[in-house]
Amino acid sequence: MGQWLERNIIEPGKLPLLLALAAFVLTFVVTRIITRLIRAGKGPFGNVTAGSVHIHHVVPGVILTVVGGFGAVASGGHGFGPYLSAVLFGVGAGLVLDEFALILHLDDVYWSEAGRKSVEMVVLTAALVVLLLAGFAPFGVNDLSQQELRNRAGALTGVALNFGFALIALSKGKVRLAVFGVIVPVVALVGSLRLARPGSPWAKRFYRRRHRARAKALLRAYHHDRRWSRPARTIQDWLGGKPDRP
Repeated sequence: MGQWLERNIIEPGKLPLLLALAAFVLTFVVTRIITRLIRAGKGPFGNVTAGSVHIHHVVPGVILTVVGGFGAVASGGHGFGPYLSAVLFGVGAGLVLDEFALILHLDDVYWSEAGRKSVEMVVLTAALVVLLLAGFAPFGVNDLSQQELRNRAGALTGVALNFGFALIALSKGKVRLAVFGVIVPVVALVGSLRLARPGSPWAKRFYRRRHRARAKALLRAYHHDRRWSRPARTIQDWLGGKPDRP
């Protein structure tokens, strides 16, 4: 374990990223435990208020993210600074993304159905950071050979193609495939080739008069949602708590 950590994390300079990820995940877990205890009326915890104002934990999260980000820049990559900044940034990001739905809707939707977006964003972010730790580079530059890397035109072409596939996947309503496709090129390619989801910009533009394609897209989306919605909701409820009934 020690040799693997030295060879794959410390030598490539990925220790700050690992610390940030660990702080991010731990902060999310602890925050959800505390908020669920508050919701159940158990334990010594309670909402933080300033007069009549409820101070959401996104507020200290933003402060810690800013401090960690500027601290990392100011440290110049030397000494203990990058590691401390990485931990502060991870804690802040965990607090911010735990209330991502609140920022998106500009409303306290933490325990509502819309609050599931916070859990989705946390899981998505953690998964992307794990891919970065595993050695995947954005836009698939890591898949290019050394000769291609020396050739700027070849590298730029690879980046442009992968970015294009990711944009097509995004326009087809494949948001998760588009995001992961930025890191893993084959995912973006798969997302760009699959049928667009109903209501996506691609479907509205290209399926308007193609009745068969529109029907196939509706049927595939129905079967996909029927197959995966319940397991996804179960995992979200286990991680973040079950939303209140409307």
